[in-house]
Amino acid sequence: MERYLRARAALATMHGKERAFARPFGALLGLELELPAGLDTDQLGSFDGRVPRTGGPEQACRRKAQLGMERLGLPLGLASEGSFGPHPQLPFLAAGLELMVFLDQKRGLEIWERLIARRTNFDHRSAAALAELEGWPQRVGFPAHGLIVRPEQPCTGTQDLIFKDLADQQQLAGAISAAAAGSSNGRALLKTDMRAHRNPTRMASLRSLATKLAKRISTPCLACGAPGWGRVELVPGLPCSWCGWPTSQVRGERLGCVSCSHSEERPRPDGLTEADPLHCPRCNP
Repeated sequence: MERYLRARAALATMHGKERAFARPFGALLGLELELPAGLDTDQLGSFDGRVPRTGGPEQACRRKAQLGMERLGLPLGLASEGSFGPHPQLPFLAAGLELMVFLDQKRGLEIWERLIARRTNFDHRSAAALAELEGWPQRVGFPAHGLIVRPEQPCTGTQDLIFKDLADQQQLAGAISAAAAGSSNGRALLKTDMRAHRNPTRMASLRSLATKLAKRISTPCLACGAPGWGRVELVPGLPCSWCGWPTSQVRGERLGCVSCSHSEERPRPDGLTEADPLHCPRCNP
């Protein structure tokens, strides 16, 4: 979209996300990303647990973008925020929810994209020594993927004891021993480091998310021409293949504009027009 060609946008990050974002936004929009020097995005919440996130991820993401714009004095801003835990449909599997926002202050636009990252190494373990882990660090990608180590039950004075940016097995073993010694139960808590620059798997998800958002920004509304046309919600009600009763399965998607009220409903992208009776409240109550 030519309106952003050679424009500058503030990218609020201190964890190397420009490596995932610069190419999609440059190729699809001609947008140049600029990092606000010295901006501490961890003030809005940190993955090591030292700073809890206040409010929801959307609030933190929006505020992060605003801080970058304020620091650089630019009307355009970008930021992303991630949350990790059980998959929303498959709770026995881990997943990540990645959010990304683009703010255009002059046009009053706020454009979002979301991605459920099914591929993630998000995990944790408890151990008193490295030998207890039986190869778990390698299974989650260490040392290419980072680990964070801290006391499992901190004693007085060890609440802020934390080890990260560990380079090898020797450093990991030392961190586990020190964290275990500072824990009332003699055990260390190990978590995968989900900061983007220490997690190549997450960085790949962020690259996909940036591509989705850049494509959305480059798509104008069919009614008013504003950037940001895309999916705003999933529409339930896919009819049962036996009785035709609407089920909770997705029937289609609603596309909409972030600037005007225009929207359109489209069929499912996979072409499915009927639901398995397994999901029908009549046929399988």
